[in-house]
Amino acid sequence: MALDFPDSPVDGEFYEGFVYSSATGAWRVTKDRAGVPFEYLVIGGGGGGGNGENVSGARRGGGGGGAGGYRCNVSGDQTGSNLSAEPELYLASGSYTVTVGAGGAGAIGDETSGTKGSSSRFGSVFGYFGGAGTTRFVTGEVGGSAGGSGASVGVGAAGLLGQGSNSGSGLTEAAGGGGGASEAGANAPATSNGGAGGDGEASSITGSSVTRAGGGGGGSHSTAGTGGAGGGGNGAAGTGTGTSGTVNTGSGGGGTGYGTTAGSGGSGIVILSVPGSTTLTVGAGLTYSTATVGSNTVYTFTAGTDTVSF
Repeated sequence: MALDFPDSPVDGEFYEGFVYSSATGAWRVTKDRAGVPFEYLVIGGGGGGGNGENVSGARRGGGGGGAGGYRCNVSGDQTGSNLSAEPELYLASGSYTVTVGAGGAGAIGDETSGTKGSSSRFGSVFGYFGGAGTTRFVTGEVGGSAGGSGASVGVGAAGLLGQGSNSGSGLTEAAGGGGGASEAGANAPATSNGGAGGDGEASSITGSSVTRAGGGGGGSHSTAGTGGAGGGGNGAAGTGTGTSGTVNTGSGGGGTGYGTTAGSGGSGIVILSVPGSTTLTVGAGLTYSTATVGSNTVYTFTAGTDTVSF
């Protein structure tokens, strides 16, 4: 009897011992899969925004923080850098480390850069730190997504392919936006206008589509950049205070103009989805919640580090 393969399959989809390749447009035979299937979303902590300067009449802004690295293997979703979801993951019984990365601190005072975020982890899957937004004359900081450069610098920085995006560059008084999971931070569009943060990426691992990991907006003397979709903090102009990235989205903090405080990066998150027949034993060092989504149990980890086992 002929097999009734699914219509409109996605790359990596399995059916009756076959796997689909979008590169070739064909199904091929695959070996039986052993172990428990895990869907995951792992996002590192976002970078803090940068602060500029107000010295001898020179008023320059600080860059927006970059989003934490974004890793996702949920079928139909995308992982960072707008790439297709990572391959299915099957794990043997054992213990696996889970770490939720903290967001980086926003810069305080003139001529200070923010602090990069901390990386998140599930087993061998790492969502790397978001790069910090920098101060004037300093290029952006590399990271899962990069932090925006300070004012008077024409060079952003690179995000990590498969995790995030590049950051924006600054102009005379305005700084670049931080990179988001799916979109680069914007260059400062005008001499005194900060660049917007790049947009984040959406995942349906919790049962509905949620966008996370937006970049922070760049600070400026006059008009600041807005934060990217998914929780990126807005930049601030002049002596305004930058907005922090949203907690547990891995989003970057907004940069500020000068003399005050930039936004901190949002903490990361780790979300695991396993068949309802599998129960994870969670170490005491992790803060988490569970929910039932279809036939799966979804574990959402919002802080800490420890192991999960089954």
